Amino acid sequence: MSLLLTLAFLFFIGSVLGWVLELLFRNLTQHPEKLVNPGFCAGPYLPIYGFGLCALYLLASLEKFSLIHNPFWNKMLLFFAMAVGMTLIEYVAGVFCLKFLKVRLWDYSDLWGNVQGIICPLFSFFWAVLGAMYYFLIHPYILEGLLWLSNNLAFSFFIGMFYGVFFIDVIHSAQLVVKLKKYAEDNDVIVRYEALKAHIRQRREERALKYHFFRPFRTELPLTQHLRDMQGTWESRIRRK
Repeated sequence: MSLLLTLAFLFFIGSVLGWVLELLFRNLTQHPEKLVNPGFCAGPYLPIYGFGLCALYLLASLEKFSLIHNPFWNKMLLFFAMAVGMTLIEYVAGVFCLKFLKVRLWDYSDLWGNVQGIICPLFSFFWAVLGAMYYFLIHPYILEGLLWLSNNLAFSFFIGMFYGVFFIDVIHSAQLVVKLKKYAEDNDVIVRYEALKAHIRQRREERALKYHFFRPFRTELPLTQHLRDMQGTWESRIRRK
């Protein structure tokens, strides 16, 4: 099976599983009383985890090129490379959102050793643990899944369906971010994506209106009204310069 199809399959699996992982993590640690749809898109997938799983697969595939003869330290080097790779993906995505979209999707500013609130040592450690879990618990089954996929290429039709829905979702979400970007540039602020999402949910609940889990930005008020209501909570771009 071609590498392109393999990575397409892994991106699909990683995006969906990452969404489930993030959903559980956020609701167990931040919102135990209610489910919060995480991430940039409306649907049940997080692209950053899709890229992450592709990176983990490619890095794990390099194990056969042992740089250290000792198997233990060779695996430690592999897990370190996975942590660095995942942290790099997180940093590039975070910087892109901050610099070009004027939106902060996550914030590690309160954690020790953070860089611009985008990455921090604690989550790099979590990435290393996740890499180890992937290597021991998931990678062998991924290889089996890829073998099954190569013998059942008709399943690629469902992957194509996923990408069709995914690209429509990305376009829809991008249109929303364009509006947030314009507001942020006009007011010299950085919009906190998750905070805005939570604010809209709170306002709907106060008015006894139904909250749409997969449409968290659906609101009876103009989006700019919610942005103005939260004006004092946004991160100033002037202070960041």
